[in-house]
Amino acid sequence: MTFSRSFKATHPKPVWSFDRRALMPLRDNRFWQIEAGLVRTSTVLEDGTLITFGLWGPGDIVGKTLAGVNPYQIECLSPVEALSLSFMENQPLGKIVFSHLQQLQELTVIRSYKRVETMLAQLLGWLGQKFGREVVEGKLIELRLTHQDLGDILGITRVTVTRTLNQLEQQGLIERLPLHQIILRESEVWYYQI
Repeated sequence: MTFSRSFKATHPKPVWSFDRRALMPLRDNRFWQIEAGLVRTSTVLEDGTLITFGLWGPGDIVGKTLAGVNPYQIECLSPVEALSLSFMENQPLGKIVFSHLQQLQELTVIRSYKRVETMLAQLLGWLGQKFGREVVEGKLIELRLTHQDLGDILGITRVTVTRTLNQLEQQGLIERLPLHQIILRESEVWYYQI
């Protein structure tokens, strides 16, 4: 297995640790509260197409109970630490459902752009807003998402992502760093709003 359980002084409950690319166990009426790391919630169609529902980080809550599709999976895109919570000890369900609905709508709008360059630019802006941090050069996205990960989120090929990232870099909108990190240069194109 690619996960383990331990107790930390800061939590009365066991903290589960998962390796990058591990699938988190799904349990009815149980949720995972992400303490550290990044996970993707998704489904896989019969032809193998991956459909991403959302990307979740520290403080976010995910679980099969929130999904109306089968199969449903929670994949760790980085090493992850999470708490297992029952339905009753959770935050108000309305707040969690609202968060999932909002993110699904945001990603649907991003994936609806006709031009791949715009779609990828909007996704990077969204990732920067949700997970990025300010640095001198702009906004740093340290998620270490591969080109395949970005393609899976948008429903495009890895090759198309690579070509489009090269174009964005040539235009001076991004700077790519080692370990799949990206700096978004200051530009009004990154300010994603619904």
